[in-house]
Amino acid sequence: MKIERREIPISDVEVRTTEGQNTVISGYAARFDKLSVPLWGFREQIRKGAFENSVRNNNVKALWNHNSDIPLGSTKNGTLKLQEDDQGLRFELELPESNWGQFAAEAIRRGDVEGVSFGFQVKKDEWDKSDPKNVIRTLVEVDLIEISPTPFPAYPQTSVGVRSLQEVFEENVKIPPETPQRSLEVLKKRIDLAEKAV
Repeated sequence: MKIERREIPISDVEVRTTEGQNTVISGYAARFDKLSVPLWGFREQIRKGAFENSVRNNNVKALWNHNSDIPLGSTKNGTLKLQEDDQGLRFELELPESNWGQFAAEAIRRGDVEGVSFGFQVKKDEWDKSDPKNVIRTLVEVDLIEISPTPFPAYPQTSVGVRSLQEVFEENVKIPPETPQRSLEVLKKRIDLAEKAV
């Protein structure tokens, strides 16, 4: 199965430090029913309930910028708490008292880190291809693996993410034979540039 990653701005993330306690960051790792920016030939939205099984059953990790060598918390030990509400997937992360925990808190507080990303595998999705120029993918259920504070959008910076988006597009969206060659060349060039940036 393919791992995909998505990023949202963290303008609504809070950083709290109480004397004698660890620093806690909280906010949303994903929002429901909001269309993404154009990806590789489609836009995407997340349906409420998509994370329900993962929140209940998975040991989800919090990582720094998708790096499994830098864990910041996990649902198993209670340092990461996840909950679906009407807006999206809300998280509360108690950062470790390590150099990386302090670095993460300061980078977020200063605004150097501007995104929260989540890594997942798709269990169920739906495609609306009624308008070939505005294809919409809806994530109905996903297997959530991790969330990550990250300074960059996840999919241009991660080889897995870039390739997953390209493969998802090619597997689910048939390109009409009458599509101008120039449009196909532009799409291929965008994918090539993204892969070179990895």
